[in-house]
Order: sequence, then structure tokens, then C-alpha cells
Amino acid sequence: MSALVEITPSKPSSFDPHHPPDRELLADCVHCGFCLPACPTYVLWGEEMDSPRGRIYMMQKASQGEAPLNESFQLHIDQCLGCMACMTACPSGVQYGKLIEDTRAQVERNIPRDASDTLFRRLLFATFPHPSRLRAMALPLRLYQQSGLQKLVRGSGLLNLLPKRFAAMESLLPRVPASYAARMPQRIQPASAPRRRVGMLSGCVQQVFFAHVNAATARVLAAEGCEILVPPQQECCGALMLHSGLEDQAAAMAKTMIAAFEAIEVDTIVINAAGCGSTMKEYGDLLRDDPDWADRARAFSDKCRDIAEVLCDLPSVAPRHPLELRVAYHDACHLRHAQGIFREPRQLLSAIPGLEVAEIAEASLCCGSAGVYNLLQPEPAEQLGDRKVANLMETHASAVVSANPGCLLQLMSGLRRRGEKALPAFHMVELLDASIRGLTAEELLRQAASRME
Repeated sequence: MSALVEITPSKPSSFDPHHPPDRELLADCVHCGFCLPACPTYVLWGEEMDSPRGRIYMMQKASQGEAPLNESFQLHIDQCLGCMACMTACPSGVQYGKLIEDTRAQVERNIPRDASDTLFRRLLFATFPHPSRLRAMALPLRLYQQSGLQKLVRGSGLLNLLPKRFAAMESLLPRVPASYAARMPQRIQPASAPRRRVGMLSGCVQQVFFAHVNAATARVLAAEGCEILVPPQQECCGALMLHSGLEDQAAAMAKTMIAAFEAIEVDTIVINAAGCGSTMKEYGDLLRDDPDWADRARAFSDKCRDIAEVLCDLPSVAPRHPLELRVAYHDACHLRHAQGIFREPRQLLSAIPGLEVAEIAEASLCCGSAGVYNLLQPEPAEQLGDRKVANLMETHASAVVSANPGCLLQLMSGLRRRGEKALPAFHMVELLDASIRGLTAEELLRQAASRME
């Protein structure tokens, strides 16, 4: 496919005037094809319009008024995982992330969806970004799991009778912890000489279903001399909304988040979920047209750091004890590709004595989680999950490690489909926490097993 030298439209653009895909950014793509082997959907199907350069070509044609915003356009944009692997592979520096987010917002505003798709999306976005609603759901879900009903349902084949999206939702359901109603303290003092004052994101799904990850993050930061502030007013960061084209809702959530952290006056905001981090670092772009918030958003984003970045920038004072364990490290796409954080987690893990870190083949290829992609597009998500699990099993690791809970749930679901015994799954910071506290590998694995009971 040849590059489009001239993209000045001869007809009115098919996009509406609010934040259409930037024509200069579109022109950066020379259609060289380096993105093709990095793109999950192109790898699965070999379809040009389901590759990054193919989607950019569609955006260019719509921008020139030569292609309508119709159901075909919607389909190919919906099928993009937004994993940003194409940006890592691109030699021309194409900012695909900005292009796909602006295009998805155009899709949501201008292309109607059928009733079932609309209702399912409303269900997701009325639930996942709201911790209070997740907590209300947690008790009946815990009873479902603890009573043995979940095991019965999964073994009966009943899920095969459900619509694919609802079956995927059940298969990805995290184990509900007994601590689902607990909340983090608003202030945590450093365990050693004070070195830094940081704010910490508690997250939505993270604070309800993965509170142990937040607790481990706080313990590691405190051990390294950080005073930690957790503003109680923080809500969802807006990542799911932004990545799904719901720009107005994402902007409203961003403003609430910014105001919550402005109130505590910290120099660094620590984030332990890859998708949240990539979005919070983009608030300046999201609110670029708002005169009351643009500068505040840029200042906020400048403070945002992934936990791996923070710990690598802060020379360790807490001793690491041996942890004799072989783990497979899985790169979360929004950490590796969207944020460009690849070496830092490996550097931190390599500092743990006795820990052996195995690399997974096709490390840059998405596992299929991608926020709520595995719920909205369950078939390709399962194909990618199965591919990732097959590569994972080749490592012969005793546990799997990542920096995103959604990825870990996707891998556990893939293991069940394959009939494999579930591997213990850890956030990277949990291994650091175990090493600092002097836990043995056996104690750490027992803790993971108890969370699955």
C-alpha cells in the first residue's frame, strides 16, 4: 500500500469537528508494514483493515470525506485492542494511541449501535468504574464462589448456553477476597528514614478485588522510606471510558481525580495498574481544550509514575531476602508499549536473590485482555489468550508475574480452558514485598493459594 502524500480533503470530512484524528499525525504513517507482525488482530486474521496501517488508511479516507462512518468502519475500529504494540514497532513514530482514541470517540458519537451492544456496554460502564457498586456486587459473588455454585455451573456446561459475552464475564470473574469491603488508610508512615512523600492510586477493580496488591505496594514504598497519602475522594481514572471512546465521561473522571490529588500536595503519584497509568499520563491531552483544566491536567500528568519507575529511581534501602522461585514475566501492553516501561520491572525482579525470571515467547503480543476488550470481543480475546498461555506453559515456571490484574485474569481463564492447573499469579510488586519481608517461596505460594479458596 503506498503512502498518501496529500491528505487535504476534497470533500467535507466524514468526522465531526470535535477532535477528529489529527491529519498531521495521520500523515506520519508511510504504510511500511512494520506494524503488521506486532498487531494482534492482523496476526490472527491477516486482514489489512485489521492492521494499524489499514485502520489509519480508513481514518485518512474518512478524513478526506471519501469513506463514510458506517458499520464496517465501526467493526474494524472496535476490533482493535488498543495495545499500542504498533507504536513500539513503528520506525516513523506514528502516534497511533492518539489516533485510535480520537477515532473511537468519533465512532461512539456518530455510528449507532444495536440495542444489545448498547445495553451490554452500558452495563459494563455502569459497573466497573464504580468501586461502591463493585463492593455491593462482591458479597453475592463471594457467596456464589464460596458455596460451590460456581464450580457446579462451570462443570455443567451451562455457560455454553449463555451469550458469549456473558460467558466471558463469568470466566474472567476474579476470586472475591474476604477483604472486599476494606479501604486503604489515608496516610501510611515510612518504615525507614523519610525520603519521599507520594500519593497512591487505589483504583476501581483493584481496590475491591486486588486489595492485596495495593497493600503490597504500600508496604514496599514504606520500606523504601516513602510517606504515602491515599486521597479518599479519588474515583475511577477514566481509562476504560477513554479507551472505549467515551470522551466526556473520561474527562469528568479525570477532573475528579486531579482535584483529589491536588488536595494532598505530593510530588509523585504512584500507580500500580498499567492501563490506569497510561491514561493518567495523558490527562494533559484529554483536557487540552479546557481553559480551566488544561494546565492543571498537564501538571498532574507530570507527577504520575508507575511503581516500577518510582522504585528504580529511588535507590533501595530495604534489604532483599532470597526468594527461590522460577516465574514467567508477562508484559502488560499499556506498560510496555503505551508507557515504554520494559526494563524497569525486570531490573527490580533481578535484584531479588534466588528469583529466576523466564521470558515468555511473543512477549510483545497482547494476551487479549486490553481493558474490557475480552468482554466486548470474547472470540479474538480467547484466541490471543490461548496463544499466550501456550507460550507461558513453555517456560515451565511455577508462577506468572505481571503489572496488570486484567492480564493475570485473562491468563488464568486461558489456563482453565486448556485444562491446566491454575498457576499462582502475582503482581510484580508482590514479589518485592515478599523479598523485603523475608517470606519464603513456599509461604508466598501458600498465600496465593489461600486467596483462591
